[in-house]
Amino acid sequence: MEVRRFAGRTDVAGIVRAHGRAWRAAYDGLLSAAALEDVVVVEPTEADIERWLEELRKSDAVLVAAGDRVVGFADFRWSEGTKPFVGDGEAGLKAIYVDPDRWERGVGSALLSAGLDALPDSVERLRLEVLADNDRARRFYETRGFERTGSRTVELAGEHYPAAVYTLEVGADTVG
Repeated sequence: MEVRRFAGRTDVAGIVRAHGRAWRAAYDGLLSAAALEDVVVVEPTEADIERWLEELRKSDAVLVAAGDRVVGFADFRWSEGTKPFVGDGEAGLKAIYVDPDRWERGVGSALLSAGLDALPDSVERLRLEVLADNDRARRFYETRGFERTGSRTVELAGEHYPAAVYTLEVGADTVG
């Protein structure tokens, strides 16, 4: 498996599939069936691919983990398109999803590490949000040094869910 920058249209279908499979596995029981159905796409249409491609082009760094197919992706942003809780000198991890068949195999860690390496020197903190009840995601980030620094509410498919905001200090004075 290699982690690399996303190659545009050729990677989008794999990104959408990994996202959809990860959402189904991670959020079953956390989100309503209606919310899952509204958000999850496992077999993307041309319209889905176009919509995703347009959104991913707003990112500063989209990384994919791939061998013979895309098995995960991460979307890092530090200029435009960040969430409201991401401030000056900070970057946001908008998404990191891995196909559930590849969970616990280091794919997410490899994506996170490559994303941290891609951050500009001016970034002091990486921030993200996870659903507050998503224990797997919270453990993933906490074991990698992220600290819970806030909470908020997110809306998915017209429904509101509690979310936790996590922060990792990445500035020059905090790295190795």
